[in-house]
Amino acid sequence: MAQVVQIHGLALHDQVAARLRTMLIEGSIPPGAKLNERELCERLHVSRTPLREAIKLLGAEGLVDLLPNRGAVAVRLDEADVEHTFEVLATLEGLSGELAAQRITDEERSEIRALHYEMLACHARRDLSGYYRLNARIHRAINDAAKNPVLASTYASVNARVQSLRFRTNQDEKKWKRAVQEHGAMVDALDAHDAGGLRGILIEHLHRKRDSVLALLRAGEIYPDAAAG
Repeated sequence: MAQVVQIHGLALHDQVAARLRTMLIEGSIPPGAKLNERELCERLHVSRTPLREAIKLLGAEGLVDLLPNRGAVAVRLDEADVEHTFEVLATLEGLSGELAAQRITDEERSEIRALHYEMLACHARRDLSGYYRLNARIHRAINDAAKNPVLASTYASVNARVQSLRFRTNQDEKKWKRAVQEHGAMVDALDAHDAGGLRGILIEHLHRKRDSVLALLRAGEIYPDAAAG
């Protein structure tokens, strides 16, 4: 029986979107799956109106594809999509890091370091869900510290389509540990205002993510139905 996810307070579309976003990223709605409105209404205890508004929002973010005559489908990327998306994303994150190292305030640096310590605690507890949420907040905080709204909106749009794939890469213990070490280097580079260093760390970090995602795709571990194809 499907687990019921209770939404507390007002069932506004942004609250519904937050729940759906987590379900999509963590794979409880698998890539390529159609979003069944009746089932989701029952699971989230909401009516169709806020659900449909939430789905439209996630469509705009790139987490779902809104297809004619098929409705909303969880985004599913092939190898070429992954390579092209991460190619752009690495460039955007590298630029974010370079600008953030130059423009970040002491308050922003302290907040990112605090998030980093919270993330380390989640890693120690093997709380992958909590770890990923904090990880994503750190990347967004670096992007925000770059103080370039055009860069921020472009980054958010591109990153949305690979969030579930980024989540999957940390399920390998060795890769997860290396990602934690790379995040420590990011925080140190921010503290040192090392623009070039942080740019390089972020680009390499995204290239490793890309390679991990491609390896999982080719092994059939992300889309098991395609393993024999």
